[in-house]
Formats: sequence, C-alpha cells, structure tokens
Amino acid sequence: MAVDQEVARRRTFAIISHPDAGKTTLTEKLLLFAGAIHIAGSVKARKASRHATSDWMEIEKQRGISVASSVMQMEYRGCVINLLDTPGHQDFSEDTYRVLTAVDAALMVIDAANGVEAQTLRLLEVCRARNTPILTFVNKMDREVREPLDLIDEIERTLNMTAVPFTWPLGMGRSFHGVFDLRRDRMRVFRPGADRLDEQDEIIEGLDNPEIALRFTENVAQARQEIELIRGASPEFSHVAFLAGEQTPVFFGSAINNFGVREVLDALVDLAPSPGSRQALQRQVQPAESMFSGVVFKIQANMNPAHRDRIAFVRICSGRFERGMNLRVVRSDKDIRTNGVVSFLSQRRELLDIAYSGDIIGIPNHGTLQLGDTLTQGERLQFTGLPFFAPEIFQTVEIADPMRSKQLKLGLTQLGEEGAIQVFRPHAGGALLLGAVGTLQFEVVAHRLKHEYGVDARLASAKYQMARWVTSDDPRELKRFIDTNAHRVAYDAVDAPTFLASFGAELSVAQESWRLIQFHRLREHAGLVFQTHLDG
Repeated sequence: MAVDQEVARRRTFAIISHPDAGKTTLTEKLLLFAGAIHIAGSVKARKASRHATSDWMEIEKQRGISVASSVMQMEYRGCVINLLDTPGHQDFSEDTYRVLTAVDAALMVIDAANGVEAQTLRLLEVCRARNTPILTFVNKMDREVREPLDLIDEIERTLNMTAVPFTWPLGMGRSFHGVFDLRRDRMRVFRPGADRLDEQDEIIEGLDNPEIALRFTENVAQARQEIELIRGASPEFSHVAFLAGEQTPVFFGSAINNFGVREVLDALVDLAPSPGSRQALQRQVQPAESMFSGVVFKIQANMNPAHRDRIAFVRICSGRFERGMNLRVVRSDKDIRTNGVVSFLSQRRELLDIAYSGDIIGIPNHGTLQLGDTLTQGERLQFTGLPFFAPEIFQTVEIADPMRSKQLKLGLTQLGEEGAIQVFRPHAGGALLLGAVGTLQFEVVAHRLKHEYGVDARLASAKYQMARWVTSDDPRELKRFIDTNAHRVAYDAVDAPTFLASFGAELSVAQESWRLIQFHRLREHAGLVFQTHLDG
C-alpha cells in the first residue's frame, strides 16, 4: 500500500483528563473493544495480578495513578490507532505537554460528578494553543452526577468552544437507563457489566418509540425535553470547526461498564484527522513524503528493568520506516542502527518491520537520543515545539552509601534524559540539584532510584524557588554573567546555563543589571532555540 494510503489509515490521539476522571479505565476499554486485549486491566490474563495496561511502572501499580505516558497501538475498522495515555496528575503536566505535541487529536474525559476540573482546563489550553481537535467523553453516568445540561454549559463556558452532543443520557445513577444516539435516532440500553463485552447491546429504534416511554417512564419526559432544547440551541456539527478546535462532539457513558465506549471509538475513526503536516525550522514537512523523518518526544528508562534499557519514543512525521534502515540524528550528525525498533502495547513490545507517518515507534539506545531530537534519512531538519518548563521547586540529593555514587549519577542522568526530573549541575560545584514542576515528581524519582538503580537517596529542600535559562547574543557577555554569578548558575541535562533565584526580587535585580542577558521560562530543544518572548 502506498505511503499516502497508509497515512490516511492512521489516527494518533492522546487521552487527557483530571486525575480520577476514569481516563485509564477508558483507555483499557478502548483497547478491549478494538480487540487489542481480552481482559481489561491486563495485556494477558493473569489471575494473580491485574493492573491497567497503560500503568506499567511499579509505583503506578502501588498508588493506582498514571505517572508516565504510555503508547498503545491497535487496529479497528481498517484504521491503525495510536493511543497515548497521559498522566492526569498536574505534577506531570510537562510530560503530558510533550506528548500532546506528538498527536493529531485529543480525547477529553470528564467526571460527570465534577465537571471540568483544573488539570483538564490546563491541558485543554495546551490543545487550544495548537488547535488540536478534541472529542469529549462524559464518564460515570452510572453514578449520581450533575445534570447533563449543566455539564454542557460548563464545557462551553470554561473551554470557550461549542459542545455538540452526539449522545444524550436517559437518567443517571441507579436510574441510568442508557443513551440516545442523536444522529442515528435510536437508544442504546444500559446494562451493567464491567469487564464483559456484550456484542448484542439492546437497541431501540426511534426516540419516539412507545417502548421507551413504557419501560423507562420516570426519565423519558425530562430527557426528551432536554434533547429538544439541545437540538434547538446547538449548531449543527461541523467537521471543519471540529478540526479547527472550535467544536467538540460530546458522548455520555460509563467506561467501567463498557457503556458508550464503542461510540467513542467509532467517532475517533470517523472524525479524528489523519496525520497532518509538521513544521520544521527549515520548511513544512508533509506526511506522505517519500523520505522518513521523525521527532523524539519522550524517553523512558527501564521499561524492562532486567535489561536497563532506554527507549526513545519517536513520532514519525513523514514517509515510511523499515527495520534496518539508516537514520541520521540531526543534532549529532551521527547515524543509528534500527534493527531493534519496536511497536508498543504499553510495556509489551514487539519488533517492528514497517511503520508510517503518524505511528509511534520505539528506538532502544544508550544515551544517543535526547528529547527533541530529529531523525531523518539525511536531510538536515529540526522539528520545533517540544518545550521544557523552568522548575518551580528544587531539592538537593545525597546518598547514604558513597559507594553507590556511580549508580546515583547513572540514575539521575537517565531520569533527567527522559524528562522525569530536571537535573542541574552547579557551576561552582557541590551537590546536584533536582528541579520539578510538582512535588510528586520527587517522590517518583526517589522511588525509581531505589527500585531501578539500587540507590537510597536523601532529598532535601533547596534554597532556590525559581530558575531561568540564560542566553545572550554576545558570548563574552554571557561568560561574564556566569563568572560573576557563579554561585547562582547551574547547567541542565544539555548543559544549558540556568540562573537560580531564591526569590522574585533577586531575579528582577539580575534582569535589571544585565540588559544584554535574556532570561527564559521556557527552553525548546531545537538546538537550544528559546521562545522569542521574554518574561520574568
């Protein structure tokens, strides 16, 4: 099949939500309905331990949260679906942001009891900035939740986009009877049944079918009144507006009961876009071009702890990948071997022979690849848009056993490379500094150092509260700044100089005193290209 035909079959999307909205459960059920797994919660049926397919890290299994993004590929209705599950917790928003640069659409999961929550809004702002198309799944309708009209109104007000319901619930909680399919004019009847696929869902044709009123008397009148109101007030669904991020189709259901999942999966195939063009510094890259190009948006260490491996997650931006082909790392101008490239179903990996634009491939490496690296068949391209945020919390790290210092350095280097934490080396020497956006990142790093690298690390609060990367058009001025402020300068994983401040006034004084130095909240790994706008 030609490259353009294969590209047209691809759907690459991320699932985003506030913690506990049911995102990971929905991920499992999408895999279940697509036939990628047979029992929700496990790639293979294991009677002794069943965890979410997308939660493979030990700390995730212990705490029941997602702290690392995972990738799952499946086929459904002739389409190849690349599904990226992301951390819901705000402390891991940086990892989620980078994942959102690698997808063509997003599926937003909303807890029907809580509505649009803070982390959902933060992630949606990222999607809106990139005009990423968004589908919405309102989850947990089998519980006592908020009125659906209120939820629709809140989605529109807080997200500043038009919500167009594709399905509408009949009741909630114990009185939840199913959903009306507003486009097909029929009702799908709800029957609880977690972890059980029922191919013979009961369908009642026609919203005015007397059987609906006869069987579900107490909720029918209200639901029909709401549907009439929705149809009168909502605009017609526009695929153009959806692709522009101006409309979001809305579905109601209960992921844990498999209800409403198939409609979402069908909508992803029918509505979500196939891979589009990607902006590089040099030019716009089209997905159906004959030559391969891709960008590293994530690195994960120790997916297989027995082998201490590091996998670079690469979004293919153009062309076709074939196992064994030579790929050039544009940053280092070195070639890498691709005999061991894999595809993903979370932690389960399989050797990959062929992949196309839109697919996510995994390249095992030993530090050769970094976040933001561009891979090509020789052309000097650099894709843009992969950000690193200035840390807001700092801690020092020490170890009880000095004999484990080599393991500590290895662990921090690898965890820093994958973006789990930012590691800073003080210019004046001394203990390494760890920087993070949220405190939970430190807990995860300490846990992983102990269980993956055998290092008991002591973390303690540092005196710094903010950081800014520094650049200058005058190299001599930058060197003079670093020498003068040696006690406040550190270098990150790619040796970018960073100014550390204990309070806001300290930063303001430095900015005022050094007019030829630029201070940046954001670093982009495109050859250390920084945002052009500066802020304190």
